[in-house]
Amino acid sequence: MEKRGEYPRKLNEREQSILRHVVHNYIKTATPVGSRYISKHFESSLSPASIRNVLADLEEEGYLSHPHASAGRVPTDLGYRFYINYLMKIEEISEEERKRIQQQLDQVQDTEELLRETSKLLGQISRQLSVVTSPQLSSGIFEKIELVQISSSKVLVIISVRRGIVRTIMMEVGCEVKRENLEEMSRTLNERLYGLTLKEIRDTFVDRVRDLQAEPLGLVRLFIDSVDELFTDAKERERLHIGGTKNIIEQPEFIDPKNFRSVIELIENEDIIVHLLEKHSEQQKGAVVTIGSENEEESAKDYSIITSTYEVDGVVGKVGVIGPTRMNYSKVIPLVDYVAQTIAKMLGS
Repeated sequence: MEKRGEYPRKLNEREQSILRHVVHNYIKTATPVGSRYISKHFESSLSPASIRNVLADLEEEGYLSHPHASAGRVPTDLGYRFYINYLMKIEEISEEERKRIQQQLDQVQDTEELLRETSKLLGQISRQLSVVTSPQLSSGIFEKIELVQISSSKVLVIISVRRGIVRTIMMEVGCEVKRENLEEMSRTLNERLYGLTLKEIRDTFVDRVRDLQAEPLGLVRLFIDSVDELFTDAKERERLHIGGTKNIIEQPEFIDPKNFRSVIELIENEDIIVHLLEKHSEQQKGAVVTIGSENEEESAKDYSIITSTYEVDGVVGKVGVIGPTRMNYSKVIPLVDYVAQTIAKMLGS
């Protein structure tokens, strides 16, 4: 898992222990944690006054904050980040939860139905907003292109991607093109594009066919002008499966009407959710976590996002959970990772 965060200095054992207690109990209760509580339940060898001094130091250095009119502290984004990186103990996914996930997903045959069911299940178990994307065609490996003449002015373009995914699009051509011309163009493009991802083709297509642009029939120029349409997933919005809406709005944070409106606006704006997921690196192994202010999107500054990437023959999709920064990271991080691995196995079998 990725480690982020810049820390003022290395915390000593006592400071780390008290920070762990504050984070753990605030996640559990949504109630600010005070020195007396820590002294009574965790650090009986320390007086409340000693613990208050440590809490004050942690607050001064940005790990904790002190809500108005409260005797207790709550973690800041930096406090959560330190906790995740150095203090958190990952929870094992229970055998009961593993069986529940496997049994419910085993009943589904269709890929899109599988992903929809996964998003519902992940939302129920995590008690947060869950998001699952269909495999992204743009990350698929190009295998071949076929050009089929439909009429004197129309050509059907068939793009095959590894794992049997096919993309078809009808194109208007400016003049009559013979079958042998289309076959020759197909051969040329297949030689130059084979093995690339569709995204790589979009980004480099002009350079790869630069020497062909003088081709008299205008096919290459037509492909250059249509490259984004040809090598992009046309069903981008249909790729997103969201579950757990009811679960997230039941969190204590959303009793406040302002916070409630904020999360509803986030749920209803799929473009923002897609953008947030895309910011998480596909190259990162395991779960990726961004916390509050680490999110570039202004509307996500009050939320944490945990994602993991699943891959099936080079085509990737994402599994994610979005929730308040007061999230049970030790449970949700391994859960998201496990669900992503389960999807990869099921789609790859």
